[in-house]
Amino acid sequence: MKTWFITGTSRGFGRAWAVAALRRGDRVAATARDVSSLDDLVERFGDAVLPLQLDVTDRAADLAAVAQAHQHFGRLDVVVNNAGYGQFGFIEELSEAELRDQLETNVFGAFWVTQAALPYLREQGGGHIVQVSSIGGITAAPGIGAYHASKWALEGFSESLAREVAGFGIHVTLVEPGGFATDFAGPSARQAAALPAYAEAHAQAAAWRATQAADRGNPTATAEALLRVVDAEKPPLRVFFGAAPLGMATADYDERLATWRDWQPVSLLAQFGAGA
Repeated sequence: MKTWFITGTSRGFGRAWAVAALRRGDRVAATARDVSSLDDLVERFGDAVLPLQLDVTDRAADLAAVAQAHQHFGRLDVVVNNAGYGQFGFIEELSEAELRDQLETNVFGAFWVTQAALPYLREQGGGHIVQVSSIGGITAAPGIGAYHASKWALEGFSESLAREVAGFGIHVTLVEPGGFATDFAGPSARQAAALPAYAEAHAQAAAWRATQAADRGNPTATAEALLRVVDAEKPPLRVFFGAAPLGMATADYDERLATWRDWQPVSLLAQFGAGA
């Protein structure tokens, strides 16, 4: 039996993973902004689920929620930072508030929950932190620069974290999904006010997203994959969910490597100067 702390369990990945864990007999501290969205889980699974109202942007609330979950269940084995949303808009269109809100939820929310959980995981000598990133955490497309910024930041601090806590028996995994039928581009998404100058670019981006819609996966289908990751003796630092991300990442990194190699003479110039 594992004890889980999962943020953002009202729908999407968080809901699917909470249900999968509960079905197999695990215990779950499930958080949501609207705790009434968790009533069906309590009715179905009883004392195995602890519903917690939580806005992850509130650091004090994150600390309190993790502490309450640990006190209630006696331990934490898997901490899943899933809460987040997609902010749409070209870079020039984003307001300061929109950018800050995106980072507060997707980056700082995960940071605070991670900080809250680490003392308990260290004391018990192990645990697993799962950070829900995205293929958008290693590659980028126009129109969601704020979202990419949040996921690239999540990737960076999580890789550092993995190296910092490995000696305590704590694992860190970045789950990097491709396109799935979550609320990423639906009700939970936010859209910046469009500028006329980008009208054509917006139309192109929308057309591209429409071509991808048919290939979106079912979030429920990811549950078995996540359980395999958290049950692994040596879980990965990074894992793609879905068929598309590997090809996208390969093409992107091939292009990066080619560019770096092409410009290596300039790199050497920067270090040694023209007379070297």
